Amino acid sequence: MAKCTIIVTNYHPNFRFMKNFVPLDPDSNVSQEHWAVVYVPRRSRNRFAANCVQIFADQDGALKQSVPEERRFAAKVIGPSKSSEGQSIYYLIHWLNWTP
Repeated sequence: MAKCTIIVTNYHPNFRFMKNFVPLDPDSNVSQEHWAVVYVPRRSRNRFAANCVQIFADQDGALKQSVPEERRFAAKVIGPSKSSEGQSIYYLIHWLNWTP
């Protein structure tokens, strides 16, 4: 059976109030939490362009599709949200680490 460990990096309980976080629209449910695989050079970032995020229905799906050797990491994200530049972005909630 696969073992999943949550790796918490750049996380704060009030992450919605972090610096550089674009506030979510309280009158809409467009931005939601998702399981995802994120293509990123290193796991030190906490926001990602939408074209680097692949959404999955569940945690297991994201874990099975992650390939750390190819810099594709499983994570829980929130989004999409519009950046100040008008791009669609996702914010990191936490990384997932998978061990077969």
